Amino acid sequence: MNSVDTVKGIGPKTANILIKSGIKTISDLLTYYPYRFEVIAKSNIKELNEEDRIVIDGVIETIPSIFFFNKKMNKMTFRLNTGEYLLNVSIYNRAFLKSKLLIGTKITVIGKYNKKNNQLVATDIRFSLLPKEPKIEPIYHSIAGITSNQFNQYLGNIIAKANELPVYIPDYLITRYKLIDKASSVQEIHFPTTKEKLNKALNYLKYEELFLFMMKMNYLKMNREELLGIEHKIDYSKVDKFISQLPFKLTEDQLKSVKAIYNDMSSNRVMKRLLQGDVGSGKTVVAIIALYMNYLSGMQGALMAPTEVLAQQHYNNITKILKNTDIKVSLLTGKMKISEQKKVKEEIQKGLANIIIGTHSLINNELKYHNLGIVITDEQQRFGVNQRVLLSKKGEYPDILYLSATPIPRTFAITIYGDMDISSIHTMPSGRKEIITTLYNNNDIKEVLDGMQRELRKGHQIYVIAPLIEESDKIELENVETLKSKIERALGKISKVEMLHGKMSSEEKEAIMNDFKENKIQILISTTVIEVGIDVPNATMIVIFDSYRFGLSQLHQLRGRVGRGDSQSYCILISDREAERLSVMTQTTDGFKISEEDFRLRGSGDIFGTRQSGEIKFKLADMKRDFTILLRAKEDSQEVLNSDEYKNGKYFLLRDLIEKSTHLE
Repeated sequence: MNSVDTVKGIGPKTANILIKSGIKTISDLLTYYPYRFEVIAKSNIKELNEEDRIVIDGVIETIPSIFFFNKKMNKMTFRLNTGEYLLNVSIYNRAFLKSKLLIGTKITVIGKYNKKNNQLVATDIRFSLLPKEPKIEPIYHSIAGITSNQFNQYLGNIIAKANELPVYIPDYLITRYKLIDKASSVQEIHFPTTKEKLNKALNYLKYEELFLFMMKMNYLKMNREELLGIEHKIDYSKVDKFISQLPFKLTEDQLKSVKAIYNDMSSNRVMKRLLQGDVGSGKTVVAIIALYMNYLSGMQGALMAPTEVLAQQHYNNITKILKNTDIKVSLLTGKMKISEQKKVKEEIQKGLANIIIGTHSLINNELKYHNLGIVITDEQQRFGVNQRVLLSKKGEYPDILYLSATPIPRTFAITIYGDMDISSIHTMPSGRKEIITTLYNNNDIKEVLDGMQRELRKGHQIYVIAPLIEESDKIELENVETLKSKIERALGKISKVEMLHGKMSSEEKEAIMNDFKENKIQILISTTVIEVGIDVPNATMIVIFDSYRFGLSQLHQLRGRVGRGDSQSYCILISDREAERLSVMTQTTDGFKISEEDFRLRGSGDIFGTRQSGEIKFKLADMKRDFTILLRAKEDSQEVLNSDEYKNGKYFLLRDLIEKSTHLE
């Protein structure tokens, strides 16, 4: 299809923004789906409860007044006559609308209803009255200021071209599941008419996404089973001796994982194994043993970490464990001096470096390995497929081991990672103290601050988590800056408080994390960017505000930031909602049990609410919510791949897409 710059209404500037965001063609625009839907219908105020969402129209009765605060923030208030009620309306950061909000102006207001004070906190104001019939509106993720309304206008000019989109699902599967056609699905999702038709459109498009995903997974698995790799010659008695000399005893799950990796490496097939387990379960030790086995076979091993700080941490740990061996461990990161990088690269190319630890520098085009035998990727979900593949292509089909600290139920894992074998570490090393998790509501903040003060006076450090970076017009939650000022007022006299969030550069984030690790910062106010981070043994408490906003598995990941040392550690959850769900966190620290409960509680969802995103991002489908569709797609994709029609080229569009999109593998 043609470029987006040919679409009516899209000028050169907007086209450039879209192209930079990956929306290059009309096809890309047609398949840029809404992430949620809003039903716009007049609310019955009598039926509303405190803090409920409200949609109401009426006439402005008073001139808006504006209050400015925090330098860049403002709050505008006015009175709205709905015909039945007089409502006090307030809206944040919309001062620019004041000139349009004249007395007598007819508007629709969407927001949150404060029944007690007869107040409406608005998130949106529209200069028209409500339609007579309820209307379903698609909401799109904005791109550099392009609004949902603008996307809707652009799509209206090209929606007829939905008939030209390629159809990948075989006809017999469309018939089997009584799916509507693709063009109708695309039109309905952008311009919904009824809930029933929208559901049918979503069924088709979700199935298509998951079907294509499972086609790729099964195709990769079939090819891997035929791919010959390195047959490592390993003397397992030396491995046993190495394990016996470790300063700690391996758990049963660790030993099982080591044996599975040994069997993979000893075969002539390429290993592609996922090692999953909780934070602190001992995955890194298993990875070191895998690197040691690879060394015994006379080959180089590489371990890629997502950040410089984590790479340095791995280098320190691995060097310490291997200090009594002749193994040469090298570190390669982008922050090293050019002369140091050059020296390490020469050592790698000549085979003088046996184990190489690094970040993206390990996949630099200039870097040549002597004989790469195994590739290990830590926190594999943090890397794109292409990044992982580029590292694996640095050798002649090296074995591949992925590490993940996000435990997920086995059935789920087998489906998501269909092209991998899976090892799971359930048992934690002996001697580790269980983190004490407590649930508080917002009224208990003094008790929480007292607990924080006790830990600080012991010389310990604390993480404080806020779900938002800055003030939100839509959701009034504690944010990083507000929390920082509040915590400084309460505890600033006895601690250094700093903040960390995703809008900072990588350099800024790493500098702050290093300062925290060195105890130059005692309280770190952060968003979830610390979900995967470095070991700070002195951090003994994590306080998570508005914890109802997180899934249980994500809370468990955040909790894993503490409990890294010998001292008793604590996780404090603060929430006025969903106490029953959050109480699961106070009952167990088993990541696998928590993930199963998370899956049970969040396995289905209402399409008219905000879509939950999983580790693997889809436009519409959700791994947990749409698991039934995923299982169906898994079976169907295998059926298609094994069919004569696929092998003979009948489904040429599908075959071409699958083979082109997986050629890197």
